[in-house]
Amino acid sequence: MRRRRALTTAAATTAALALWGTALPSAVATDGDPDRALSRFYHQKISWSACEGEDMAKDMECGKVTVPLDYAHPSAGTLDLALARLPATGRPQGSLLLNFGGPGQPGLPQLAASQGAFSDLTTSYDVVTFDPRGVGRSSPVSCGEDTDGVGVPVGGSDPRAALAQIRKLAEQCARHSGPVLPHMGTVNVSRDLDVMRQALGDKKLNYLGFSYGTRLGAVYAAQFPTKVGRMALDGVDTLTEPLAEQGLTAARGQQAALDDFLDWCVKNSSCPFGHDAHAARQQVVRLVDSLDENPVRTALGAPFSGQDLVTGIGQALFSKSLWPALEQALDQLVKEHDPSGIMRFSGGGVALPPAAATGGGLVDPADVPDDNLPAALMAVNCADDPDRPSADRLVKDIDRLRGAYEKASPVFGPHRLSQVLMCYGRPRGTEFIRTKVKDVHTAKMLLVGTRGDPATPYRWTQETAKRLGPSAVVLDNRGEGHTGYPASACVHAKVNAFLLDGTLPSGGGTCGPERPS
Repeated sequence: MRRRRALTTAAATTAALALWGTALPSAVATDGDPDRALSRFYHQKISWSACEGEDMAKDMECGKVTVPLDYAHPSAGTLDLALARLPATGRPQGSLLLNFGGPGQPGLPQLAASQGAFSDLTTSYDVVTFDPRGVGRSSPVSCGEDTDGVGVPVGGSDPRAALAQIRKLAEQCARHSGPVLPHMGTVNVSRDLDVMRQALGDKKLNYLGFSYGTRLGAVYAAQFPTKVGRMALDGVDTLTEPLAEQGLTAARGQQAALDDFLDWCVKNSSCPFGHDAHAARQQVVRLVDSLDENPVRTALGAPFSGQDLVTGIGQALFSKSLWPALEQALDQLVKEHDPSGIMRFSGGGVALPPAAATGGGLVDPADVPDDNLPAALMAVNCADDPDRPSADRLVKDIDRLRGAYEKASPVFGPHRLSQVLMCYGRPRGTEFIRTKVKDVHTAKMLLVGTRGDPATPYRWTQETAKRLGPSAVVLDNRGEGHTGYPASACVHAKVNAFLLDGTLPSGGGTCGPERPS
């Protein structure tokens, strides 16, 4: 039976906030034929059938692929990963795999919701997506419904008490997630991608990745360089910045986007913060603080705090097209004390029973735990990050870091500060991404960087392209919003031209800002 409760802020907000992955495989695959122990996974075929579920589109077909739980010990157990495709409407030239980002975003509902965006690509490709290991229908991880989300506590005067809470939460996550949790991380998902490629019958991986999906694409290029086909990476992630630095970058980007929104809002008669931009910024801070002290109640009776508000605003700022809806939702909150509009942005509604110990077959959509997105997000990010500051170091640095984060953003900074603590007490993540994902020798890859991206700044695109080497070609999108493909007709056309025909714009090319329609 389904049950509902609101997610807390940390549950849906910060792209790197509160969970943990653990050990990665002891051996990392290199390009070439799979060894004998893995060959059975590479010789499977996918059976497609109509997708089941209310959120699935009628034109989609669903299937599954089986992968090793642990690539270092392929006989130790398996996972079934959920796949979906939009079949090619013309003569197919193979499959194009999509990853919508996160980490922690399930691909199947994303494809169902946005299938129209890929209609040009289905003229030549079966467009395929998947729920990565630990996500959605593919053995979802969870910390349990009694964790009230998976936020990391950073307030108060005793950081050691916060660290003790984090360690306790880690134990809960391990209990509720089952055997998949120690085998999360992008290195493993990249290897899953290669099994999918072979199961789909493709000699090369054709791929379109957004946000975190660009990290996954880059890792695949390093692991399987001769298997890279046409690869487009939009909203390029960093491969080298520690999570604490990523948090500062994100806070600055989100604050800039909030300032732009408020500059627009105060010009409208319906803006709930009046008509002075400076005063509006102060009102937002006061509203967040007020809700943290005295949360309002949702329609289901759950508390909605200031940090829940930060979550919703942060998600809405990813696209200018959402600004009118965000203004209306904030007006509803301020005047009617009704958070339902904001909750639609943050996913703040669906809370389902936690899954039983995972591993094995696909999970029914109704049994995906409500905290799966933040749980998987943190499992992957911690598995990908080797930094583990000691308790003494964290306690010594926390006040200085808190000041830096609050300076970066009085709204988003305190929330993002959780990234400094999130992996404390967990096994060190892999060094592979920082040390090995560079100087790849692949077919040309198209990297899209958006100048006004609040989540993945343009400099990350430049840095990642330089790190990957001459194979990486940068498309400079001088617009705003997180990623370019969904919002920019120019980016959309250039990415499609590359994926469909292999046509790269000279020098990567440039797209100008889109004018509002």
